[in-house]
Amino acid sequence: MRSIWAGAISFGLVVIPVKLYAATEQRDIAFRQVHRKDGARIQFRRFCTLDGEEVPYSDIAKGYELPTGDMVVLSDEDLADLPLVTAHRIEVLHFAPSEQVEPIYAAKSYYTEPDPAGARAYVLFRDALEASGKVAVAKVALRQREALAALRVRAGVITLETLLWPDEVRKPDFGFLDEDIEVRSQELKMAASLIDTMTEDFDPDLYHDDYREALEAVIRAKIEGNEIVRPEGVEAQEPKSQPADLTEILRASVAAVKSGRSGEDGKKGARPAGEKEEKEKEEAKPPRSRTRRRASA
Repeated sequence: MRSIWAGAISFGLVVIPVKLYAATEQRDIAFRQVHRKDGARIQFRRFCTLDGEEVPYSDIAKGYELPTGDMVVLSDEDLADLPLVTAHRIEVLHFAPSEQVEPIYAAKSYYTEPDPAGARAYVLFRDALEASGKVAVAKVALRQREALAALRVRAGVITLETLLWPDEVRKPDFGFLDEDIEVRSQELKMAASLIDTMTEDFDPDLYHDDYREALEAVIRAKIEGNEIVRPEGVEAQEPKSQPADLTEILRASVAAVKSGRSGEDGKKGARPAGEKEEKEKEEAKPPRSRTRRRASA
């Protein structure tokens, strides 16, 4: 894992140098928007609505729109002057019972790793925090924004969970909450009995993303059937070593398949392995212009 932040946990006079690592990752399959008929990527450009000209990223600023339509433009200098007291510190404010930090406040989780010089203080704080059954409520600044956070122990590591601010959690406002709905005691007992019958330990390894697995199967089937399109003018890239996820694996597979078909005619199917003479004849032919190719089913 690669650290995304370096600073220190600070509570009282104790300072523990640590690094932060993202504890979770999204495993969704990433798609690009492409032109249906030729597979070319769709690009988005930034245009000024006043003069219609394309605006380079260096000329783009942040703007706060007023109800009147007027705009307050903020420069990088304006944002740089904002106070971030906890810029390189996880400042522990106090400790609280863990059940009081409700899951709805959780935003993102990070692992903390101590620097070698602070390992002993880290372990001491970890063990004391775990034994207390409490969480440390803290503040931290990540990506130029200060966030409320909670420190708790998981698998021997102090994890930092960034929390939503109170005004970012919506209050439930539903009509049935004000209704006097009667539930009979017998119904309540039957519901409790059903819950008891269905109760078992939670094992996350038992659950899988069926949709993602089915989508992966569809993509693999298209790759194996050579249902691949390379837009005109796009050169095959060298596959990366040790792809990190399915997206990289699929890109490497596309590159490998296209490389094997680079000398073929657009209407001709993939050449079977082992036909050495046919390969030599094909390589002897003069180079042809690259065109879009679709493999026959």
